[in-house]
Amino acid sequence: MTALTAAVNEPEEYSARHLSVLEGLEAVRKRPGMYIGSTDSRGLTHCMWEIIDNAVDEALGGFCTRIDVLLHTDGSVEVRDNGRGIPVDAEPKSGMSGVELVMTKLHAGGKFGTGSYTASGGLHGVGASVVNALSARLDVEVDRQGHTHAMSFKRGIPGRFAAGGPDAEFTSRSGLDEVRRVAKKVTGTRIRFWADRQIFLKDADITRESLLDRARQTAFLIPGLTISVRDERVEGGPPYEEEFRFDGGIGEFCSFLAPDEQLNDVLRIQGTGHFTETVPVLDDQGHMTPSDVERKLEVDVALRWGTGYETTVRSFVNVIATPKGGTHMTGFERALVRVINDQLRTTKLLKTNDDPVTKEDVLEGLSAVVTVRLPEPQFEGQTKEILGTSAASRIVSSVVGKELRTFLTSTKRVEKQQARAVLEKVVNAAKARLAARQQRETQRRKNALESSALPAKLVDCRSEGLDRSELFIVEGDSALGTAKLARDSEFQALLPIRGKILNVQKSSVADMLKNAECAAILQVIGAGSGRTFDLEAARYGRVILMADADVDGAHIRTLLLTLFYRYMRPMLEAGRVFAAVPPLHRIELTNVRKKRGAKPEDRYIYTYSDAELQRKLLELEKKGMGWKEPIQRYKGLGEMDADQLAETTMDPRVRTLRRIRVEHAEEVAKVFDLLMGNEVAPRREFILQGAKELDMARIDT
Repeated sequence: MTALTAAVNEPEEYSARHLSVLEGLEAVRKRPGMYIGSTDSRGLTHCMWEIIDNAVDEALGGFCTRIDVLLHTDGSVEVRDNGRGIPVDAEPKSGMSGVELVMTKLHAGGKFGTGSYTASGGLHGVGASVVNALSARLDVEVDRQGHTHAMSFKRGIPGRFAAGGPDAEFTSRSGLDEVRRVAKKVTGTRIRFWADRQIFLKDADITRESLLDRARQTAFLIPGLTISVRDERVEGGPPYEEEFRFDGGIGEFCSFLAPDEQLNDVLRIQGTGHFTETVPVLDDQGHMTPSDVERKLEVDVALRWGTGYETTVRSFVNVIATPKGGTHMTGFERALVRVINDQLRTTKLLKTNDDPVTKEDVLEGLSAVVTVRLPEPQFEGQTKEILGTSAASRIVSSVVGKELRTFLTSTKRVEKQQARAVLEKVVNAAKARLAARQQRETQRRKNALESSALPAKLVDCRSEGLDRSELFIVEGDSALGTAKLARDSEFQALLPIRGKILNVQKSSVADMLKNAECAAILQVIGAGSGRTFDLEAARYGRVILMADADVDGAHIRTLLLTLFYRYMRPMLEAGRVFAAVPPLHRIELTNVRKKRGAKPEDRYIYTYSDAELQRKLLELEKKGMGWKEPIQRYKGLGEMDADQLAETTMDPRVRTLRRIRVEHAEEVAKVFDLLMGNEVAPRREFILQGAKELDMARIDT
């Protein structure tokens, strides 16, 4: 008891000597996630773009026309540009060269005042120095003032390496070297860095696809800028090279992003606004004094509506992507909703008592690129994913609202027709949303006792347990009769569908809900649809698609899977959707009865493809077994009797099921868009390509 009392009454000593001060770049190496988000592939890619963005800022100011990005085989990344070059003269206060200053000091750069850059992506002066701190080696070469100036760093410390690579002998030394002479008009910067594997995870890597996507995006945002990407990491082949240059700007970018057929031509909205901001300014005595600064904000927006239902909106501040939006996106969306609601009331497409359309209605089918340019924007964090400058919301809303109203009220014949088509699409989206909400409200039920609300054609099971219950979606009423006799009524339910359901990939929510077969499936599963789908509310543990083993059956399965993917995706993600595998042939053996102990069912062998049939016949021939000709080929489930259907397709003890999974969401989305979407040309190309590989003997004639 005495020892315990002493421990409680004598607190641990805590004094100033316990405090630590991290000098220079030590803070970056101690807490890298604060500066680059993470130390995995995402953080490594962020480092690369910190260097590229410095070159992009030169292009944004009109001083750079070409940027080259190289991914070397040794894992290093090199960025070259033909901009003005990092200053090589000595900075008066520190005595360091400009190169060493920006590479070793946090918050050092040319983007804090108004003299070097009017708009830039880099803001905090930490990008290059952070990359330097997190690199095992970083080399800088600057062409400026008739010479090539060079220096290297090891984990942020300036010096010289004896040879190539981060493991070469290193000597710590400050200052720049003049390595060769160049023409006085030649300027530019080359930076190559090797990521420090003491900081980054071993498997951290830069993916070519992400680099190409953002390089293409940047080239769209700065018309006339050429960005070249060279990946030398290709094994056993030549390096991969691709170059981007777009003179059409964000109007061309908007058309590139749009996935569907357009309702209106790309609408380009441009304008400017001014606001006053109180910021600390460095005076002549070196003091930071709060001052009111007049700012100019430039707005450039490209948008168009299409016939589809997906929304594709990209936003940027000084060519830096803001994937989580910010004040500029708030102003953009507010202007769209306000102006379109006003115009719908004016044109009587919305009656007085109708609810106003919402942001979701307006954004349906919209493809847009929203960019703003301003000096020293306020971001939330170094990763710059959200714009926080409050004045941007007001200015963007004003510019977009004015220009959009001009388009919607235009008296020119073509623009008037396009504006009408846009307004009607928004109204239809609102109607579909309301219809979907009403459908969800009417279809929900709390438990299986409310079976009176279910479709009359549903043949339900007795069990309410999700672990055993199965819903068979059966093609056709003829197959339903056989399936009723073949099923186990304790846990197997049946829902027949008539032919091919609606292709929901090309239809609106309202059209889908009007389709009797689609509505019945949603109602029977009983878990809602779309964003409100609740997996735990699903009435069945498994959903099994049972269609004929022919081309039409495959099409029906594809249509059903499209419905599940668009409106009940959690069922697929949970692995609770299956495809039944009915047989294609039945072989009746002729000499089985003679064998002692043979059962009647042993007379039949089922095969599930033409290839399997041929293999099985060869096997039987080798064994000296005969069979009845002609071999029965099932044209549909309805040709089977109950025993055959049970023992091949429905009995859990002997059947085969294919589980449908969604493991790679982006690839799955591309497949559904290709096979079931609005674009005909890619589907035609897919069919023509597949036709060359098709075995003509497999086609039923």
